[in-house]
Amino acid sequence: MSIKIKFLTDEEGKRHSVVIPVEDYQEMLKDIEDLVTIAERKSESNITIEALKKNLKIDGLI
Repeated sequence: MSIKIKFLTDEEGKRHSVVIPVEDYQEMLKDIEDLVTIAERKSESNITIEALKKNLKIDGLI
């Protein structure tokens, strides 16, 4: 992902704000949400793909 970043500066040239396109901002928010979900599920147990497929078939989802 290549973000076009613009910086807003004060009279002394010190950066104080960042401007990015809305689409890039929204994509960053999605990425953060994904990371939060991963962190929340860190302690959950794992199952194999085969077990997942079996459970989905039992539940009639595939």
